[in-house]
Amino acid sequence: MPSNRIGRINEEIQRELADLLRTLKDPRVQAMISITRVETTGDLRYAKVFVSVLEKDRGRDVLKGLKSAGGYLRREIGARLQLRYTPELVFQLDDSIAQGAHILDLIEELHRKEGGHDET
Repeated sequence: MPSNRIGRINEEIQRELADLLRTLKDPRVQAMISITRVETTGDLRYAKVFVSVLEKDRGRDVLKGLKSAGGYLRREIGARLQLRYTPELVFQLDDSIAQGAHILDLIEELHRKEGGHDET
């Protein structure tokens, strides 16, 4: 469980990254991207950024684009947040939204089978 300070830093990094993504001109990063969460190490050296991409087939390209823009993003975060160390950003695809949608589909299918074709 991250400390309260690390939790606040994670939220700030997530907020700033979401804002900075709109300024990127790389065509690989122009897809619908959502920063789902950020996990920063206790020493603030690394921040794992979980990214959800609407178009699943473009996920690898988006990660390559974010990795190439990593230096710019890190510099901008360092300028916006007054931290002793600006963490190195490590981007990772997050498929939790897709998994949640799949589970909801399964639950709806169970409800249809149990209740006949009665929809509520």
